Amino acid sequence: MKKVNYKCKIIGQIIFVIIFLSTSPVQSLDKFNKVERVSDYFSGLLLLNENQYEKSLGYFNKLNGLETSHNDFSIKYLYSLVNSGNLKKAYKYSKKLEKQKLDSYESQLILGIYYLKNSNINLARKYFLRSANKNSGLILNNYIAKSLHNWSNLISLGQAEEDLKKINDSFENLKKIQNIFLYCYFDSPKTDELFNKILLDQKTDFSRYNYFHASYFASLGKIENAKKIINFALESYPRNLLLNQYKHELNENNNVLAFNCKKEEHVIAEILYITANVLSSQSIYPLSNFYLNLAKYLNEDFISYDTLLAENFYKVDNFEKAKKIYDNLSKYGEAFNWYSSKQIARILILEENKSEALKLLTKSYKNLLSKKTYEAFDYAEFLKNNEKFEESIPIYSRVINQINTNHPLFAEATDGRGIAYERIGKWEEAEKDLLLSLKINPNQAYVINYLAYSWIEKGIKIKKSLTMLEKANQLRSNDPYITDSLGWALFKLERYKEAQKYLQLAVSLLPADPIVNDHYGDVLWKNGNEIQARYYWNYVYNLEKTEDELRKTIEEKLIKGL
Repeated sequence: MKKVNYKCKIIGQIIFVIIFLSTSPVQSLDKFNKVERVSDYFSGLLLLNENQYEKSLGYFNKLNGLETSHNDFSIKYLYSLVNSGNLKKAYKYSKKLEKQKLDSYESQLILGIYYLKNSNINLARKYFLRSANKNSGLILNNYIAKSLHNWSNLISLGQAEEDLKKINDSFENLKKIQNIFLYCYFDSPKTDELFNKILLDQKTDFSRYNYFHASYFASLGKIENAKKIINFALESYPRNLLLNQYKHELNENNNVLAFNCKKEEHVIAEILYITANVLSSQSIYPLSNFYLNLAKYLNEDFISYDTLLAENFYKVDNFEKAKKIYDNLSKYGEAFNWYSSKQIARILILEENKSEALKLLTKSYKNLLSKKTYEAFDYAEFLKNNEKFEESIPIYSRVINQINTNHPLFAEATDGRGIAYERIGKWEEAEKDLLLSLKINPNQAYVINYLAYSWIEKGIKIKKSLTMLEKANQLRSNDPYITDSLGWALFKLERYKEAQKYLQLAVSLLPADPIVNDHYGDVLWKNGNEIQARYYWNYVYNLEKTEDELRKTIEEKLIKGL
């Protein structure tokens, strides 16, 4: 399906280029109608859509002057410039477009941001207003332009609130955030109250704004207040990277104010970041990175923005670019270092470089000055998931001994250690941990499945396993592994007709899994479908990921049946 979609994308872009060439004025295309020019434009577009910005820029640079006949080129060119970090060149090109009266929403926005960065608020306001009057076709762009114009035109809190009310109500949460920043900017005594109000909102995750609440107090010199806010927030959001890093900075008296609500450029950078985050969640990565790079330009000290940029590259499989960003992030404190190491290790696993991933994360874990509960748990999980079961057990034990049974990690840690014990053949310890995990949290479908399937394979407690698996199936209906286990329990109880229904569903959900297909072959045989059974066994035998022990079992079944 991916290949089909890719081919369709290429065909669509070829048709677009052909139409573009055939409908443009002939004279204006004299220098672009050669095959290599068409190829350059097409290659630039394709690489831009694939988030290869530097390469895209290389092709677009060859097409100087194309904007006079094709306005869309200038927009794509600006995306390539901004997303490859060429903000000054993007500014100069935008000025060129202005002189030629070919400006766009994007070019006016870039000019406004450039002047804001260079402390020319009057010119920034002028260009933000122009961008607001340009119809880009996206409601989100219109919201951005109006918001930025408002922030470059602050006269009083009352006037600013009235301007904010005029913005599209579709962006209610974004307006709430801007409203708090307005109160902070104008030193309103209600700022603390508004922060507390938004942080109590249960409908939306505003955990990030604990950082801004704390930094507000830090800007007033109230460091202890800032520490209390961060420590309290981490009780609810212990994995929040921004909060963890700021805690380190506050404890080390390294209070570099990476965000200051009294600086228009900082607030505008945050508005652009939020927009980039929304676009990323919708997989619109070129536009997400466009806004994100503008945010980074306005507030270079806010290193946290790079986490989204790296994730965007990760999501489009540009692992080298993502690793480069994570490697740079690792230099900015212990929290960023541990986070970046985990992300790089994740990429190395996907690149089938498990040994390097293990080496990297082990070194990073050993270098942690404070090996807290969540870091230890993450490391233990990484070891277990990469078949270092023996090594993971003492780390899990450390976590379990540090916390009590009502800690959110207790059930997960006992489950993880139980799996590690089972994989090294220590069944009594494994069973004890898995049962304890379920005692703490009885509705863990996958823990139920792991324990019940282990019992079935050992030929014990099969009726109890069936009851447990029926519960797991209710919790996670149509999960292929649970469905397979449920069918296998019925098979062991010789309820072959019922078993076939579940095992057939499991095969349809997980068609390339050797064990699931082997189980289905067995139930087909028991139900008298011997030819079909041998077909599935033969299929399992020829699967590349079938383990040698299962392949030997399949050989016997192909000769003798069950």
